Amino acid sequence: MAFLVTLSSDELDANQEKFRIEQRLTKSRPRSLNIDAALDGPPIVLLIGEAPSRSGRDRSRWLSWLGIVARHGTVGAVDKSITVDPLRECLETVPLDGPDGILNDIPAPLRQEFDRASLLGTVGVCSNAVWQSLESSLRSGWPRLGPLLDWLMAQANPPVFGNSPADQSWQEQRDATGSLLRIADFPLSALAAWQRPPSEDAPYTAGLIPHPVEHSLIDHDVRVAGEAFGMFSEWQQGNTVRCDIHVLRDASGRRLEVVNVNATPVESRLGTDMIYYHEPTKSFVFVQYKRLDPVTRSIYVDARLRSQLDRLEETAALSAPPAQPSEWRLSSDPCFVKLAYWPESADPRPAHGMARGMYLPVSYIRLLLEDDCTRGKRANSAARMLGYEQVERHLTGTQFIDSVKHGLAGTVGTTREQLHALVKRRVNAGHSVVVATESSEESVRARQARTRDRGAKRRMYFHHTYKQDSPDS
Repeated sequence: MAFLVTLSSDELDANQEKFRIEQRLTKSRPRSLNIDAALDGPPIVLLIGEAPSRSGRDRSRWLSWLGIVARHGTVGAVDKSITVDPLRECLETVPLDGPDGILNDIPAPLRQEFDRASLLGTVGVCSNAVWQSLESSLRSGWPRLGPLLDWLMAQANPPVFGNSPADQSWQEQRDATGSLLRIADFPLSALAAWQRPPSEDAPYTAGLIPHPVEHSLIDHDVRVAGEAFGMFSEWQQGNTVRCDIHVLRDASGRRLEVVNVNATPVESRLGTDMIYYHEPTKSFVFVQYKRLDPVTRSIYVDARLRSQLDRLEETAALSAPPAQPSEWRLSSDPCFVKLAYWPESADPRPAHGMARGMYLPVSYIRLLLEDDCTRGKRANSAARMLGYEQVERHLTGTQFIDSVKHGLAGTVGTTREQLHALVKRRVNAGHSVVVATESSEESVRARQARTRDRGAKRRMYFHHTYKQDSPDS
């Protein structure tokens, strides 16, 4: 299927800059519009421009933007709306009508259906058969649009995560990747399109489809770049460890290196770790993932978890005391455990939203494990449990991310070399690690101003390059 948004050439011209800045669109649609066809196939959106009509001449339309319907809403008492996010400009104007128009390549009944759905100034919808025919014509006649179509289709029709060890590991790594982008204030769309890697042992980010914009296609190969990324280069050719690197840059010069490292095979992994390192302040935050039972929404605390808490406390000891106001933190806890919760009844497809769960600082967990609230339900039970029923207070995802992005949580005075050694220890111990390193010339004041500006991500112009190097992917 496809939603068709048809604007006059004047209206399209008037909104081009707005679309380029926001890269999204909310458009009202009649409540009476039958969108049953939208249930068949991915919710692709075609934003069409149309020239003023002239007597005795056929319509003159062109494809200007492509996007995905992110959600449906309500506007007033009569109309509903669609929100298109992401919305991306075509790399070149694609004529729909005339001798060179792609509508000439599709069967007459499908072309007539398209015409009925693309009325000027409205939102229409046509069947998946129309979209599939258009997609085939776009790919064959306009090959430069192929990467953009791949990127959009991966988001419109994402794979479904199951209960296999690989899927559960990728699910955790996906959540960590999205969390890191939120902390660093980079757009989620930069690393949103995903398909299953050929190998179950590959990192989650090895399945990402890069953002298809011309200025992101940087000719750079980390396999021959030595220390171009400053660390992790020894894993680029490894047979026992899989490593994947993505680099994002914004208009101000901030750079975010997202490194996803997996110990293989997947069956032997002990879980997922997330690390965010802010290089200007030499500060990192460490999060270890633990999956809650989807029914009881809790986990038993065993000897392995207690030993992991010991190691997290050793990691926290890398921090130095604050020596200036910008180094002050809410607490001396830079290490957290995320009790992540994926309900059995929830949509298993990947989503932009963070996984449900609670963020618990290690020192707080220690107190909980000494309190009767975490005792098992059986009388005289020595077992301890952590979960929603046992923990009355916890940090939500939003609270955690806000604390980190404002510099209120994390270590003080830790170096990249210490970070590298920490990641190596975690990988050698059998963990998957997703680590993001942010570097910039941004002052403390500028960082605070950016994080408080909720429109910053909409105005962000970013570069994206990536490399995945693993034996099977």
